[in-house]
Formats: sequence, structure tokens, C-alpha cells
Amino acid sequence: MGVGDQHWNQIQSEAVSACERDPSLNRLLKSVISESHGLEASLSRLLARKLATEWIGVESLEVEFAEVFATSAASGMRRDLQAIRDRDPVARGFLAPFLFFKGFHALQSHRLSHWLWNRNRELLAVHLQSRISEVFGVDVHPAARLGSGILMDHATGIVIGETCVIEDNVSLLHEVTLGGTGKETGDRHPKVRAGVLIGAGAKLLGNIEVGADAKVGAGSVVLDSVPPRCTVAGVPARIVARAGGHMPAFDMDQVFPHSFEDGSGI
Repeated sequence: MGVGDQHWNQIQSEAVSACERDPSLNRLLKSVISESHGLEASLSRLLARKLATEWIGVESLEVEFAEVFATSAASGMRRDLQAIRDRDPVARGFLAPFLFFKGFHALQSHRLSHWLWNRNRELLAVHLQSRISEVFGVDVHPAARLGSGILMDHATGIVIGETCVIEDNVSLLHEVTLGGTGKETGDRHPKVRAGVLIGAGAKLLGNIEVGADAKVGAGSVVLDSVPPRCTVAGVPARIVARAGGHMPAFDMDQVFPHSFEDGSGI
């Protein structure tokens, strides 16, 4: 049995238990879980219903989602779901994040908008970006390249620009901005390497690199590249610790020293 089957089997089991505890959930869980043939079909149905409009209906979007989840996006989706279970103490199983966590929904919806963008269907991709922003409060440009095992915790107010790259196993909290510094064109947004933790409200601006296993303190404004395995904080951000733990995105520990390690910027 594959990892994906394990996720789906657990979601189905949790759905049965939820219906027994609260029959008012029967209609939702029957439509999304019981009547779906697998994780991809279930998520396609759920997201299509959340994002449909009078102009682009549920059936059309469900087909598009099913097509993208027939690609490697499906494995990324499963790793994102597992990331929530592993890193978010609120998640006591898979069912609630799968059904209700808007960071997960926004991320999977971006997988479709990015897939459309790369197939020269840019207007539909931007339409979907707009709907994701309206429904989930997360604005990710369709061209942005996102890896897997990503956690958008709470997610409200996250903004990710066009030329941004986020590698695998990154955690971002609410109100994080990965943006540009003005009207420049071309490659102008941050590159976030694997294992990075970015605290709530942090603003990372410009074509900078956040090295692997780095940590960005909440509320920081990062204008220069961050070396790997360093913790930065402040406005503007400065290095406050070096040689931190492996993959702080997994630990979700946002505590950092109160005094700077040195007086220099980054």
C-alpha cells in the first residue's frame, strides 16, 4: 500500500468517526469523501466547489484539477498534507486539514494555476489566482515555483511574487510577503531554500536568497541574502544566531536570542 493510500484510508476512517459523532456532517462528508474515488478526486471536487464562479463552473474546474493531480502534483499534495500533520499541533489527523485548512487549499490550488501558466493558459491561471486570493486570502503568482512538503500555517495574508522560488520542506506563517522592491522587472523575488522557517509577518524583498535551514524571525524585513543555517530578525534583519538546527521548518521554533550575535547586518 502506497503512502497516498495510507492518507486516503485514514481520511476515510476519520470521516466515518466524524459522522458517528456529528450526523450534521453527513452531507459534506458523503459528497466529498464517501462518493469520491481516491484522494485526488476528492480534493478536485472540494476545491472546484470552493473556487467556481458563474462564469467558470464546478464541472470545468473539477476536470482541470483532476488533470493536474494526475501528474507529479499529486505527490507534492500528499507531502504538503503530511507537513501539516507533522508540524501543526492543531492537526490531530488528516481530515480537518484536508477539508478546512485554507493554507493547504491555497497551495493545492496554486499547483493548478502554475500548471495552467506553464501551458500558455495564462488568463485562466490569473483568474484562478484571483479566486484563490478572494476565497483563501493567499495571493501567489501563477509563475512562482513552489516545491513540496510546504506548510502555510494560518496562511492569511501570504503574498508570493512572480519570480519567487520556494524549495521543499519550508514553513511560512501568516502575513509573510515574498515580494519585490519596486517597479523592476525580470528576476526580482526571493529564493527560499529547503528547510527554512519564516515567521509571521516577515517581509522578504528583492532577488535575495534565504539559505537552507535558515530562520527568519516574525515581523522582520529582510533586504539581503541570508546565509544557510542562520537566524535573522529585526528591521532591517540582522543575523542573531548561526549554525542553527537542521530544518527549522520542522521544529517550528520561532524563539531567537534577544541580543545580536554581532552588530553587522546580513
